[in-house]
Amino acid sequence: MPAIKVTAVPAFSDNYIWLITSGGNSCAVVDPGDAQVVIQVLREKDLNLDYILITHHHPDHIGGVTRLQELTGAKVFAPDDPRITGQSHTVTQDDTISLSSLRLEFKVLEVPGHTSSHIAYVGHGCLFCGDTLFSVGCGRLFEGSPEEMQRSMDKLAALPEKTQVYCAHEYTLSNCHFALAVEPENAHLIRRSREVEERRAAGLPTVPSSLAEELRVNPFLRCRQAAVISAAQKRQAGVGAGAETLAVIRAWKDNF
Repeated sequence: MPAIKVTAVPAFSDNYIWLITSGGNSCAVVDPGDAQVVIQVLREKDLNLDYILITHHHPDHIGGVTRLQELTGAKVFAPDDPRITGQSHTVTQDDTISLSSLRLEFKVLEVPGHTSSHIAYVGHGCLFCGDTLFSVGCGRLFEGSPEEMQRSMDKLAALPEKTQVYCAHEYTLSNCHFALAVEPENAHLIRRSREVEERRAAGLPTVPSSLAEELRVNPFLRCRQAAVISAAQKRQAGVGAGAETLAVIRAWKDNF
């Protein structure tokens, strides 16, 4: 199998556009909200953009698609959503997309919650999850229900623990601050928070992280753990495990 390489292309104030290569001069990008930063990287690295992978319709994820497609003719994979223009391939749960010039394939997962049509791409030990799962956090429930988000969390949690989580924003430091309010005695989380503070102080990214790490520190993947349920119950009596806990801590995070 070819060796996949994933490079972060920073955009806006805290977005990451992910650039995927596998040894040749072909590449793919995930969620190019800004065309210009991608064009600059293509020129610097002498790469051909053959594929664009979209996770959801928000402008900071699709804003560069039209220009990039016009310049490169790249194939555009995206969920079935009329708010996304330019897709050449509409994909859904369990579809496999073939990036033939990179000799890579990715499976599509439907992960609604942040938006109703949100998808993720998984393969070669990598998860490109857009705004559904963040390091030590999850996306706001703009269009989905807590029950949908819980099912999406469960779907991602079932992936191999060594999976590298490539989320679309640098939110980890603020997410750690909130997670410590939920689980102040979580030793793994305390260590992760210190590591994140050091990396941000040095101007370094905090992602990707491993799914194994997220299962230890991310409260939104831990909504059936006693400590997280207890924290939710202190804010709303009688809250049950899973989606009920997720609803409470997500609302808490929204106003944290």
